Amino acid sequence: MTETIFAFDKHNYVECQSAYQGPNNQDYYLGDYSIEGGAFVDVRADKQNIGSCSIALLRSRSRLFFRRALSHIRQDGVDVTVLWFVRRGRLHISHQRGHSIAGPGDFAITKSSTPFTIECLTDDTGRHEVFHVILPTHVFRRFIIDDLRTGFCVGAHGDEFAAAQHILRDLYEREFSASVSEHMMESALMLMAEVLRGHDAGAVRLRLSDQRLADVLKYIDVHLSDPKLSVATVAEGCGISERYLSLLLQRNGTPFASLVWDKRLKIASNWLTSRDSQQLSISEIAYGVGFKSPAHFSRMFKRVFKLSPREYRAANPHPVAGKPTSRVASSVCTLQ
Repeated sequence: MTETIFAFDKHNYVECQSAYQGPNNQDYYLGDYSIEGGAFVDVRADKQNIGSCSIALLRSRSRLFFRRALSHIRQDGVDVTVLWFVRRGRLHISHQRGHSIAGPGDFAITKSSTPFTIECLTDDTGRHEVFHVILPTHVFRRFIIDDLRTGFCVGAHGDEFAAAQHILRDLYEREFSASVSEHMMESALMLMAEVLRGHDAGAVRLRLSDQRLADVLKYIDVHLSDPKLSVATVAEGCGISERYLSLLLQRNGTPFASLVWDKRLKIASNWLTSRDSQQLSISEIAYGVGFKSPAHFSRMFKRVFKLSPREYRAANPHPVAGKPTSRVASSVCTLQ
């Protein structure tokens, strides 16, 4: 039986930010959600749960906007992949590699572990409709191990895609036993995997060790502002041993400590010289990039840049277009 996640009209659409995640705040991940007002607002999402996955149908007669930022990722670490099938209207997806547009008949992917902004646009008749599957990323990777990132988009054509969509539509519209439903979901994902495997020339096909390294680097980026970030927390978060994590980083030529300090100090140097960050105090920048105290931050910063953070800001009042603010010296590798 399908369940309603949310339903908004002109009377309650301004409350969408507090209600779009469903009755128990478990149907969607954290982000900034908004609906464009107008003479006629009609937005509705219904779902069918299939084990740890869900299939949802979103219909709208208004423009919708959703933004998943790094701050949301740090606050809500859920890791799910959303498979989008566009029926009416368009999806505009802005992501770390640029922009993607998916129209009727297209298939797209977003992942909660990476920042993105998505805009749902209506068609000439004023309607938008997408069919999407929400599944844990570890389930997605059982079938599709290629690194298909947020913003991946391709035409959902061919017999395999058609068969997969037919199965998903049946799962959404009809009632099956739990075991049958899960087998059908697996069949749909296997069909899609056949189509997607090797389809994206821009996707990076990784060996298992390379994929693990990518997971580690992503985890560090997401949790960089956490002062408790350590080999132990990263290893636990990535589901690997501390020894294996150290081996991965050693092979990559980036010991854990130097990698973390390098990233933190580069971000701090950019913030110190950014026009948008001029109002941030030295303490706010220190805590924002994961240092436990402003004093520790100042010592580390001066050891690399030969200037205190305050002196560095004064010496670099504005960034030069097209030129990096500075480069972290190789001595950072020896910092403890």
